[in-house]
Amino acid sequence: MAERTSRTPLYGIAVAAQLVDMPEATLRLFEQKGLLEPFRSDGGTRRYSDDDIARLRRAGRLRDEGMNITGIGRILALEDENADLREELAAEREERNG
Repeated sequence: MAERTSRTPLYGIAVAAQLVDMPEATLRLFEQKGLLEPFRSDGGTRRYSDDDIARLRRAGRLRDEGMNITGIGRILALEDENADLREELAAEREERNG
């Protein structure tokens, strides 16, 4: 059995919607607008990971604070970029310090 990580697709859309307390239509809209991309099974069923759930919760908080979908998308993209840069920096530091 494969090791479960935060990226392992586990939850169908109904369960994911319950976990984040949003209608399924909102999850579909967020996907349509590019805020996240859940895993798709061979049959096309959406499967959400723990990382997807965290991202949906973050998007929901931003929406509750009055951000529109375009703004939410930009904030999430910048947060992703920031996380990637931090990972690169940490790897460079580790490589330098041996």
